[in-house]
Amino acid sequence: MKGIILAGGTGTRLLPLTAVTSKQLLPVYDRPMIFYPLNTLIKAGIKDILVIVAPDHSGHFLNLLGSMFEKLGVHISFMVQKQPRGLAEAFILAEDFIDGDETTLVLGDNIFEDDFTEAIRTFAGGGRIFAKEVTDPERFGVVEFGSDHQVLSIEEKPTHPKSSFAIPGIYIFDALVVEAAKGLTASARGELEITDLHKYYLGKQALDVRMIEGAWFDTGTPDSLLAASVFAKEHNFSERFHAMVNEAIVAFNGEYKKMVSLKK
Repeated sequence: MKGIILAGGTGTRLLPLTAVTSKQLLPVYDRPMIFYPLNTLIKAGIKDILVIVAPDHSGHFLNLLGSMFEKLGVHISFMVQKQPRGLAEAFILAEDFIDGDETTLVLGDNIFEDDFTEAIRTFAGGGRIFAKEVTDPERFGVVEFGSDHQVLSIEEKPTHPKSSFAIPGIYIFDALVVEAAKGLTASARGELEITDLHKYYLGKQALDVRMIEGAWFDTGTPDSLLAASVFAKEHNFSERFHAMVNEAIVAFNGEYKKMVSLKK
């Protein structure tokens, strides 16, 4: 299983904060946002992770993450996405990285309370996505269920949602996802939609949808970023991070302080 974190985009809804650095490097309480999806993947045992970044602040990611996890057996590589053309494009860009393996993609601005370790480790082909009941489903991909929890339809940001179940930004796919993404046609807004990949697997009767019970934050606005930070503080989120992630952060802090002292 490979891991991909999509950390590109312009983050215009968070200006002027994102004029300084990437949205995914902004703080969520006591650590940069990027560590939350990293924790999701590392906790599940994924040791080969690709971070897809926008060109303007790509060096910031390298300065922070660089070789931070190498000594702990986790390899992080980077790819620059010059222009975002939809979430599904991530699989086309990462074709060589995926190299025929299964993949878990996490959006870099999505923060989850749930632990996805079991869902990732038990994945056995096809596609696996998740659903969370929300009050504003029109902002997201929406999944409609039948009475027996069978998936009836999937829509992207519908004006009149058929359900209140949004599809959060974590997706697990088998190796067929690359060719499926290549076969997509851009939507009316000029993007390769991740929901079209979901429909592809649904059409093959190979799509599994699981419910998310805990909190979920899509931190693309100042209010949601603040809410995520408050939640992380009040629920001691960092204490529940995988020991490897916290160890890497402690080591980085020590090395950084040493470097600063040598410059004085």
